[in-house]
Amino acid sequence: MDFTAGNLFASLIIGAVGLGLFVYGKRQQRMPQFIAGIVLSVYPYFVASVGWMIGIGFAVVAALALAVRAGL
Repeated sequence: MDFTAGNLFASLIIGAVGLGLFVYGKRQQRMPQFIAGIVLSVYPYFVASVGWMIGIGFAVVAALALAVRAGL
């Protein structure tokens, strides 16, 4: 992982959203939010590009929205 300003800032924002979803999912016993929170917190460690990081983050949040809309 590069330690550029963009990479660190994107990781911080995505990780914070992931932590929020993780805590919410755990307290409310909501599995889609819990899993999305874990994924959002972990994957920035393995992605080096800011563009990919943001794209994957949007994809995870979109999948979460579809799961919630489907009633999971």
